[in-house]
Amino acid sequence: MENGGNSLEAKIEALLNVEKQMRQIGDVAGTRKAVTDILQLCIDAGAWATLNEQIVLISKRRGKLKQAVQAIVHQAMQYIDKTPDLDSKIELIKTLNSVSAGKIYVEIERARLIKKLAKIKEEQGQIAEAADLMQEIAVETFGAMAKTEKIAFILEQVRLCLDRQDYVRAQILARKISPRVFEADPSKEKKTKEGESIVEEAPADIPSLLELKRIYYQLMIRYYSHNNDYLEICRCYKSIYEIPSVKEDPAHWIPVLRKICWYLVLSPHDPMQSSLLNSTLEDKNLSEIPHFRLLLKQLVTMEVIIWTSLWNTFKDEFENEKNMLGGSLGEKAAEDLRLRVIEHNIHVVSKYYSRVTLKRLADLLCLNLQEAEKHLSDMVVSKALVAKIDRPMGVVCFQTAKDSNEILNSWSTNLEKLLELVEKSCHQIHKETMVHKAALRA
Repeated sequence: MENGGNSLEAKIEALLNVEKQMRQIGDVAGTRKAVTDILQLCIDAGAWATLNEQIVLISKRRGKLKQAVQAIVHQAMQYIDKTPDLDSKIELIKTLNSVSAGKIYVEIERARLIKKLAKIKEEQGQIAEAADLMQEIAVETFGAMAKTEKIAFILEQVRLCLDRQDYVRAQILARKISPRVFEADPSKEKKTKEGESIVEEAPADIPSLLELKRIYYQLMIRYYSHNNDYLEICRCYKSIYEIPSVKEDPAHWIPVLRKICWYLVLSPHDPMQSSLLNSTLEDKNLSEIPHFRLLLKQLVTMEVIIWTSLWNTFKDEFENEKNMLGGSLGEKAAEDLRLRVIEHNIHVVSKYYSRVTLKRLADLLCLNLQEAEKHLSDMVVSKALVAKIDRPMGVVCFQTAKDSNEILNSWSTNLEKLLELVEKSCHQIHKETMVHKAALRA
């Protein structure tokens, strides 16, 4: 065994001398061959510790050629999956990481190494360490990295942040990806960038752009679910719904369309929600799930919704959907659904009444006086509605208070309408008089 070790050291020494000669005369091909031969010798002998030592030694030699460093990093990366145990694998990755740190010409290789190391940490249950490792790399600055690989790397950073419940950092990282990038046509992409810089091909394990789009929006759904931001979750599902592979298969788009409907109903009323609601109602695919068309139709119809009858009709659907909505929602979603129905009913009442007693409002909403007043007050505070409550009289006024200019403008408009009517009446009287005189003359 000792002779074998001495023999290996002797061979490595001889090749190091060859590498030195090649390097000094500037022979790039010869230098690369010498360093890769050294690594191959170590692998053939199963000397993993020696391999690490030689990688560090070669990278620190005076006047080293960057092509030689590239060669050893490329070569050694192929050996990562051949390591006999996990410790050897981690040690090799760490060695290559230290060698490639700060070197632009092997930045892509370093990013891939960090990703491998983070995956190992995650498998060991060290989510925080894996997330910290991934955050060291800013792939958006890598000019030579393929677009899909960049997106996949950032999505992995976002996923690890969500796994460790670091929602602020997850949002910062997610903003590095513009949703417009998923609409690009991959066939029209340029293969070269900035003259001679060639954009590398993405590895085979990197998903396609459309698959990355789906992963991106699923991660964003996880992020928005943390704050129960129903409208944004709905928009994410809408984007997933537009993916061709989803839209072509009813088995895929029906569950997504159901989620879009539920999250639309759960979203507070605003212009964006109203726009999405109307566009969803116009979707022909909604005819495949008529139950949900009825649900959305009730929200756009200016009629009071009776909560008990609505809940009895859709309770089973809601229970079935609970798992798909996400385990964290559960009862909160049911409460929010009831709240949305109450808000819809208050909007309807405000359209039909300028003044109404609080008791009558409570009867229409199927609530007691305290609950009706609370929900009405919440909507006024959030500026979803304009109303005033006269508590001693128990009267709610939905009319907006007008300033002096608005009152004068309304008077002026009314006077203009009055004068128009007078003028039109005079014209009609004059016309009738002329017709009558003409008839008498005849």
